[in-house]
Parts: sequence; C-alpha cells; structure tokens
Amino acid sequence: MFESFDATILARIQFAFTVSFHIIFPAFSIGLASYLAVLEGLHLWTKKPVYIELFDFWKTIFALAFGMGVVSGIVMSYQFGTNWSVFSDKAGPVIGPLMGYEVLSAFFLEAGFLGVMLFGRKRVGPGLHFFATLMVAFGTLMSATWILSVNSWMQTPAGFAMNDVGQFVPTDWWAVIFNPSFPYRFTHMVLAAYLTTALVVGAVGGYHLLRRTAPLRAGTMFSMAMGMITVVAPLQIAAGDAHGLNTLEHQPVKVMAMEGHFDSHPDGAPLILFGIPNSEEKRVDYAIEVPKLSSLILKHDLNAPLNGLNTVPDELEPPVEIVFFSFRVMVALGFAMLGLGLWSLYCRFKGTLYRSEWLHRFAVVMGPAGFIAVLAGWITTEVGRQPYTVYGHLLTAQSISPISAPAVASSLIAFVIVYFLVFGAGTFYILRLMGRLPRDPHGHLGLGPIRTAGITPAPGLPDSPGGAHNHGSHGGAHHGA
Repeated sequence: MFESFDATILARIQFAFTVSFHIIFPAFSIGLASYLAVLEGLHLWTKKPVYIELFDFWKTIFALAFGMGVVSGIVMSYQFGTNWSVFSDKAGPVIGPLMGYEVLSAFFLEAGFLGVMLFGRKRVGPGLHFFATLMVAFGTLMSATWILSVNSWMQTPAGFAMNDVGQFVPTDWWAVIFNPSFPYRFTHMVLAAYLTTALVVGAVGGYHLLRRTAPLRAGTMFSMAMGMITVVAPLQIAAGDAHGLNTLEHQPVKVMAMEGHFDSHPDGAPLILFGIPNSEEKRVDYAIEVPKLSSLILKHDLNAPLNGLNTVPDELEPPVEIVFFSFRVMVALGFAMLGLGLWSLYCRFKGTLYRSEWLHRFAVVMGPAGFIAVLAGWITTEVGRQPYTVYGHLLTAQSISPISAPAVASSLIAFVIVYFLVFGAGTFYILRLMGRLPRDPHGHLGLGPIRTAGITPAPGLPDSPGGAHNHGSHGGAHHGA
C-alpha cells in the first residue's frame, strides 16, 4: 500500500508531527514554571492571598502540561533509534552525552521537586516549598539549555572532528555546547516560552473579566500577563533580529529562503513583504516589496549586496515556500503581540485596563498566538536547515535508517491516532480547567479603602461580579487584598 512512498519523506513527516505536538508543551511549561515561582514569591513578600490562589489554580495546569511534555519527548527520542539510526550512530558521540546531561541534571531536578511543589505546601515550610518551586522553574530552563544546545550544534556544528568510521567526535566540549548559534537560539526560545505563557494567562484573565467571574483573580493575572507581554514582545523582536543576523553569517541559504531571494542583489536587496514563491520559475509571484530594505535590515546598509539562491546548487536549496510563509507567520504574530502589549500599556495609563472589553477580547483571540508562532519559528529553522541534519556535513538522506516506507507509514498512522486521542483529551481537559476559574473566596472585591490611581478615595463596591467593570473597584481590589 505504501510502496510508492519515500521512507525519508515519511520519516521526516513523522518527526515533524511528533515534535510539533511536543514543542507546545515545553514552550508552555517553561514559562508557566517561572510564573508559578513569581506568584509564590509575591505571596511570601506581600502575604496577599490572591497570589497563592492563582498559584494553586495554575499549578494543576502546569502538572498536566509538564506530564504531556515528558511523554511526547520520550517518544521522539525513540525515533532516533528507529527511523534515524544512521544519524544516531554518526552524531551520537556528540549529542548523546548532551541529551544524557538533560536527563541527569534537568529532568531529575524537575521531577525531584515537582512532588514537593504540587503536594508539599502543608508538609514543608513556606521557604522550602518556594525553593522547590524555584528548582522546578530552574529545571525547565536547564532542560531547554541542553536540548537547544543539541539543536544548535546540528545547525552550526563546532568543536568536533571526524573519526575513521565517519563519526562526529567531540574535541572541545565548550565549543560544542556554546556553538555559534546557541546563545541566540536559547534567548529566542526562552523569550518565546515566556510570551506563550503570558498570552495564555492573559487570555484566561481576559475571558474571565468578560464573564465577570472572580474579578480579583482574573484582573490580577490579566495585569501581570499584559505587563509581561509589554516588556518581552519588543525584547523578542530585538532578539529575533540578532538571531537573523547570526543565521545570515552561518546559514546564509536559510536566510535566502526566508527572504525569498532567488536572485542575487549586488546593489541592495528589497524586503519582500508578501508574495508567492515559485521554485520552478525561480521567482516570487505577486511580490509586494520595499526596495533595499532587506539589505538595511540584514547588513545595516541600503546598498549592501546580498546573494540569492542562484548561487547554490538546486539540490542544496531548502523548500523555499514552507520557509518563506512560516517565517512571515512568525513575524506577523510577533508584531501582533507587540500591538497587544502597547494597547494594554495605553489602557493601563488611561485607567481602563480592567474594563476595556475590546482589549479583553483581543487578548482572548491572541491566546493561542504564542503556540502558533513557536511552531512557525520551529518550521522556519528546521525546514530551512534542509537538506542537512548536521548543517554542511551530513545530509538528511544519508541519516535515515535502512527501513522500508510501509514500516514508517504504519508507525506514522499509529502516532497520529494515539496523539490525537491522548494529547487531544489532555488539551481539552486543560481548556476546561482554564474555563472554570473558582470564584473569589472573599466574595467581593473591596476589602478596604479603595483608591483610583492611588489618589482619590472611592466608595466600596457591592458584592457582585459586575464590580469588575468599575475601574475603582479593581484598583481597590489590588490594594485591599
């Protein structure tokens, strides 16, 4: 049935499918672990119960996301042995120890303290419990460090030599771990994780502000999330620009595909805002472009020359259409996040952050944007690396196991069915939890003197969810809680 399919293509589809499911959970849990640490730290510092109530709400969601991330990650590691055994054999001396360090230093750290964080608050002191939460957050960052070091080494390999049987063997571990693209990729990914979490928390907060349930908790998480997006979104755009410059230095062909430059531009390259790449005809159809702007962005010079895909053999070109569109999806969503942050900043200064329903609706719509941007960015960097698994040294076609297409196709079908059932059910349950934010146990917003912008005394509020639409009420809620 599958004899006409290519085993390499099927194995790539299988890995892309499983990694796409996997990456959304770490992208969420990395940011959420840090958010939990911030909430518990604020509770210890201010003694306001709202922070520990939010901690209890989000820790359950974190546990589910963490568990699904671990399971989906283990499945991926088995694929190295089943579908990519030649790659594992050749690159194993380098990437094997790095992945082992992840299990020993990061996963053990996360798993070791996760139980204390989830169930130990009444059994250990608050200081030790906070330490456990910090260790879980630190463990997620450590895990990201090792995995991104492996991936970055595959993109910009360094610190290795080839032995007599064609294996990559490390000669300088510092150069392997801190390879040329690692600092940029790590910064870009961690900021993406924080943005992804902030967008989800902001969407849940906005949703419950619109429903007028638990306004104190909803308003607190919404305010924190919008503040995070306002700060991190511009940082992410700057980090993405620096990452792009690093990619131009080490993987120029990927940048050519991202920019849609089939031809070289000796006198300054235009920035193609939109178009439809035509790989057959080597051009971008219906292109909307700004003259010389690509040279200005990539080389900070309007007239700087930029090479095109006409300078590389066709067989070394990545799939241009996929890279071109996924890059634009990621960038467009990044600027939409910046817009959300600036809008919330304007509302914060105007004193309408908690009663601007259109802002709340936009935040809800933007809730999944972080996941989509992460997937689009991942597709850009991984498809743009083709046709190599280890850039410039090992082709993808040379990395596949001696396995038949029907075998890969059968396991791919099994993965699709099981993943949609298991992770679909888990995701549905997480969404149900997010939609059931418990009402404030205090029963009302105003627990003390209420001030608007910290200046004008205001009367207390009635015990009704509608109080969330009174700006003074929310300011009072935060001061009085």
